[in-house]
Amino acid sequence: MYTSVLLKNKIKNLPPWALSVYGALSAFCVYFCMYAFRKPFAAAGFAGLSFLGFDYKVWLVTAQVVGYMLSKFYGIKFISSMKGEKRAITIVKLILLAWLALFLFAVTPAPYNIIFLFLNGFPLGMVWGLVFSFLEGRKSTEFMGAVLSISFIFSSGVVKSVGKSIVLNWHVSEMWMPFIAGSFFVIPMILFTWLLNHISPPTEEDVLLRSVRKPMTGAERKAFIRTFLPGIIIIVFTYVLLTILRDFRDNFSNELWKEMGYGNNAAIFTETETYVSLIVLLCMSLLILVKNNIRAFMINHFIIIVGYVLALISTLLFQAKYINPVVWMTMIGTGLYLSYVPFNALYFERMIATYKVKSNIGFIMYIADAFGYLGSVLVLFLKEFIGVKLSWTNFFTDAVLIITVIGIAGTFIAAFYFKRKYGVVEKRNVESALLSNKVPV
Repeated sequence: MYTSVLLKNKIKNLPPWALSVYGALSAFCVYFCMYAFRKPFAAAGFAGLSFLGFDYKVWLVTAQVVGYMLSKFYGIKFISSMKGEKRAITIVKLILLAWLALFLFAVTPAPYNIIFLFLNGFPLGMVWGLVFSFLEGRKSTEFMGAVLSISFIFSSGVVKSVGKSIVLNWHVSEMWMPFIAGSFFVIPMILFTWLLNHISPPTEEDVLLRSVRKPMTGAERKAFIRTFLPGIIIIVFTYVLLTILRDFRDNFSNELWKEMGYGNNAAIFTETETYVSLIVLLCMSLLILVKNNIRAFMINHFIIIVGYVLALISTLLFQAKYINPVVWMTMIGTGLYLSYVPFNALYFERMIATYKVKSNIGFIMYIADAFGYLGSVLVLFLKEFIGVKLSWTNFFTDAVLIITVIGIAGTFIAAFYFKRKYGVVEKRNVESALLSNKVPV
């Protein structure tokens, strides 16, 4: 207890830049650890296993993503109404439940253990919103959010490399590998969650620049949707398509690398994702320099479009054999994450700050994520269960070409809508100010 109070007092007296670094690194480490309970299994192939005539790994990915998707729908209310003092202990409980599910997955024979990947995905889907709620509503949120966001790029590669190494070097079965990989991160996860829980609340200056963030009531959630419904529909639709690409690349990178001749290279996951992480971190954290909220909000749209364009061009170059698989996977990863990362709170952070509506990041982000993972599940069914018989690489490249074009168009439309909406709001504010200052004759 004394240690906790002492740490809080020390953190409270940190200069603003040091507090931002502290919050960013604590959040990064918590979410990095979470990925060790979610993604190592994706590095396994589960060769020779099937269920009802379909690839066993596709069943596992589908089960986890369905759990993750349902968690996002549940999180729309759960995260947006969560009180601050309960966030840290809830993070620990959710991750430990996911780890328990991995143990049950290991001890239960296939195919009956598929259900435990669903039970693994459901609690993990709520961790992001809880972690980001410590960071939102601050003038340095872009920097901290960018550092947090690259955790799921960098950590995804690292934990899959860890999982692959456990199988190749320790000769552990692919069923036990996810649980063992997670065991290395239990104590660090608890430690970093404890550290994150000691971050100081937003200052008065933060609130003035970005607006106050509080738990939302049902009426407030409905009012927010009514206010921005057309824009939300457009941007969520493009995010759904983007999530499909990002999730497919993440879940089936092992299969993509095997088809391209890199199946026995455990380090390839970390090698490509490290470059992607650094590029995305640099681009997104620079937004902290933009103080004007509407300008930063519009720049977010521009970054998203640039990401789509990079993914599109790199895929065309790869199909024409101008670049090799490693360069392509690095470039397409950079493009997809340049588009994807803004939606993981940074886009919505500036949206709330621009219009100064009573809301929080968890609410709108979990609406987008819920439908995003629903789209990811539907694509898995299309690829495997309905019978689209393209190779992993051909299916992915075709999807990139179609989705990036739609995404570019959708983002342009969303930018136009929100810019016009801002003009209407500003005009209303000016008229209200004039009326309030009007002196009767």
